[in-house]
Order: sequence, then C-alpha cells, then structure tokens
Amino acid sequence: MAKDAQNITGVQKAAVLVIALGPEKSSQIFKHLKEEEIEELTLEIANTRSITPQLKEDVINEFYEVCLAQQYIAEGGIGYAKDLLEKALGEEKALDVISKLTTSLQVKPFEFVRKAEASQILNFIQDEHPQTIALILSYLSPQQAALIMSALPPDRQADVAKRVATMDRTSPDVIKEVERVLETKLSSLVNQDYTVIGGVDAVVEILNAVDRGTEKHIMETLEIEDPELADEIRKKMFVFEDILLLDDRAIQRVLRDVDNNDLAVALKGSTEQVQNAIFNNLSKRLAAMIKEDMEFMGPVRMKDVEEAQQKIVNIIRKLEDSAEIIISRGGGDEIVV
Repeated sequence: MAKDAQNITGVQKAAVLVIALGPEKSSQIFKHLKEEEIEELTLEIANTRSITPQLKEDVINEFYEVCLAQQYIAEGGIGYAKDLLEKALGEEKALDVISKLTTSLQVKPFEFVRKAEASQILNFIQDEHPQTIALILSYLSPQQAALIMSALPPDRQADVAKRVATMDRTSPDVIKEVERVLETKLSSLVNQDYTVIGGVDAVVEILNAVDRGTEKHIMETLEIEDPELADEIRKKMFVFEDILLLDDRAIQRVLRDVDNNDLAVALKGSTEQVQNAIFNNLSKRLAAMIKEDMEFMGPVRMKDVEEAQQKIVNIIRKLEDSAEIIISRGGGDEIVV
C-alpha cells in the first residue's frame, strides 16, 4: 500500500522533504541540525526506496503550511496566525497546522517584545523589578538584550546580569503575569509547561554583544559579589574557536606569548579553519615544526586539548584587557591598539 503524509512519521516526512529538495538545498538544512539528527535523517533517507508524486506533493505542502504559520505567529501571535490561515486553508486545516506548531515547536512567550525596538522595550521595562527585566531579557535576542543592558543604570546592570545567569526554570503563571503587563502589544503566548530560560550561556551571549565598558563594569561587580559565577562567565566569553574574530596582527601578537607545545596540542582538537588562521600567521619553518609535532604526538586526550586551548584563551583575554589586541565586539565599541 502506498504511503501518504497522514500515516508516516516526522522523520520519514523530513526524509521525503530532503530528497525532494535535492542535495544543494538539503546541505544547507543539514548545517542547522544536531549530529544525532543528521544520523537519524541520513539513515531514514538510505532506507527510503521510492516516493510517489502524491506523497512528495503532500509533504512539501505540509512543510509550506507550517512555515507559513510560523511566520504569521512571529508577526502577530497565534490568534493572528489562526485568522490568516483560516482564510488561506480553511478552519479545520488551520487548526491542525497551529496545533502541530504549538505542541512540537513550543512557541516562546514575548514574541511581540522580540519584534519591538530596543528603545521601546526599555521604556516598558526600565522601572520594573530586576528579576522581571532579567526574565524578559532572557527571551530576547542577544543583540536586543545587549542594547537594553547597556542602557540600564550602571547600578542595575550587574544585578540584572546575575539574575539572568542564575535563572533556571520559570513558572508559566509568572510568565503570564509579566506578559499581562505588556499585553497592549499582543495576547499572551505561553507554553503550558515550565520553560527553561536564562542561565550562564544566555548572559554570556548578552555580554559578548554589549560595549566593552558595560561588560567590564558588570564583570567587576560580579567578581566582588559572586566570584564563582564571574569565573564561569569569563571562561565562556571567549572560546578558542573565537580566535577567528582576531585580525592577522592580533593573532601574531598572541602567538608571541604562546608556548609551542601548548599550541600544537590546542590545534590538534581545533577546526581546519582555525588551524589555517594560525599557520598563516607563523613563519613557514615554525608552521612546519608545529604540524610535525601534531602528527607525531598521536592521540591526545580531550581534557589536554581543552586545557591547552584555555591557556591560549587566557593569553588573548589578558592582551585584550591591556588593549594590545582587538576582539570584534558588538555595541560599536572596540579596543584601540
């Protein structure tokens, strides 16, 4: 019996879609998938023997409808999306598509906030409790959150940053109450399960996007109030692969202070792009020597690689603090050589 889009799994639909799109477009999709998702999808594609024209058309149509619904939700919320989809697809189909999205994609709260200008958001929230501000910033893009964080009074910046970093799970009732205050823009969009937001990674993204002065003020305050949190944040603020953000002159300056053995071990576990950036800024003789060391050292423990990379990151941060190198930053603020 021929398969149809109603009685096949999500992975099977994804396989059909990828096959229908062809290798060039599919390769772009794979870049956004996790390793286990790629493995699962690749296996399904390999096991797919034949696809009827009708199944292919149904899957592509379903994909289009879901994308359309997602776009409408981003523009104006679930109610807005439902109205437009009903006009385009009919009431029954619209409800089906919306249901798939709200259960599987978990639409985030504060969609209207993410579409607003940072200055407008600031006007809404600057007088709120720091915990409320932290909750809202956790749902914004790092760029939006960085602009707002930079505009907050200095005495509130570190407090809000600390609350973002230590935030874990937030009750739907709390989110609803915060959204109620902002409901003049849009009706509430809340997932009925506890929502994981914030955390150290969230505040790191925000701090990487703010201007250098704001970052230094927040970090200096956190180092006094919560040294362990400050240390955890600092370790994540610049990772080894971010060396690609440096220009050639800065890389050459960093390499002057790096031990050759540490460099060989660090590069052993890095990407080809990072390796090329380093080798291009070494003399041919030294580059050849490092490559030879990497070749003959054999397997290296990931722990050793990470330790060597962290040593180099610490050198980079030290040189940045002393204004000897530039790291490309958000907020229009760069260190001057």
